[in-house]
Amino acid sequence: MKLLILGGTSFLGRHMTETALSRGVEVTLFNRGITAPGLFPEVETIHGDRDGELSPLRDRYWDAVIDTSGYLPRLVRDSARLLADHIGHYTFVSSISAYAAFAQSGQDETAPLADLGSLSPEEVTPDTYGPLKAMCEKEVEQALPRRSLVLRPGLIVGPFDPTDRFTYWPARLAEGGGILAPGHPKRQVQWIDVRDLADWMLSLTEKRKTGIYNAVGPASPITMEEFLLTGIQALNSRASLIWMKDALLYRHGVEPWMELPLWLPQTGPWVEKNGPIQGMLEIGNQKALSEGLSLRTLAETMQDTLIWDQTRPRSLKRKAGISREREQQLLATLKS
Repeated sequence: MKLLILGGTSFLGRHMTETALSRGVEVTLFNRGITAPGLFPEVETIHGDRDGELSPLRDRYWDAVIDTSGYLPRLVRDSARLLADHIGHYTFVSSISAYAAFAQSGQDETAPLADLGSLSPEEVTPDTYGPLKAMCEKEVEQALPRRSLVLRPGLIVGPFDPTDRFTYWPARLAEGGGILAPGHPKRQVQWIDVRDLADWMLSLTEKRKTGIYNAVGPASPITMEEFLLTGIQALNSRASLIWMKDALLYRHGVEPWMELPLWLPQTGPWVEKNGPIQGMLEIGNQKALSEGLSLRTLAETMQDTLIWDQTRPRSLKRKAGISREREQQLLATLKS
């Protein structure tokens, strides 16, 4: 198979490229050459910009395209229309953020999507990201009806994750000691290992599967407590969990999701202000599992992510996770 990957050197694209090469796929990358240039010297790389510099892709033919870097509908429309007559299949990586709300648990692929109304913003922000992804999906389907596949991942994790949203936990658990554990221990959490996503995505692309799939794990529900205890065991950690309730975290101004990854308040002032959102970590994945999505163990993901993280400079500022100083200050409030 001849495969064009739009992106291919950052996180998901990087693993996607490695997976394709391991299966003997003939890969071409299209990107700006800014992130990790020269990462795959054996792969044909076409340099260009999705914003007005797609001309290098004209008059080229591929069996399939995997789009890992589409965020603005205008740019996705341009690439999809340009390639429509030169490819057999188009896979677009969307997001569960495309859904309109997360008050309900177990939402499947038919749930309502976010909508910006008459607005057409060009800036991707936390507020516009999801609706823009939903609009991008429509552009792909309109350009390639019955020849497109849309995957909606949740939190993508694993080695080379630039966001640190998952990496915080294995790194912190490995340090040991008293660890601030956020929210209710029995609330559900979800994620997907980037390598599992890449492997499944390529399989679906090879089969020219169409439609929409939520791409989340695990296969069976897991609580935050089970998540952390699994990490402690997998990493041979001497950590102890100290749980702090939603209301107290809110009172001290702790930021959900980024300051304490995988924490979304279930109760208290934050929910009253923003509305219930725990369903974001309770997305239905039965359709994906029935179509062959295979998921490695959390222990393996924790171990591999920690091994990669330990290769990075200690001085590198992490993009997510609470500082040790602030964590200790919050734990001290529990004692008082």
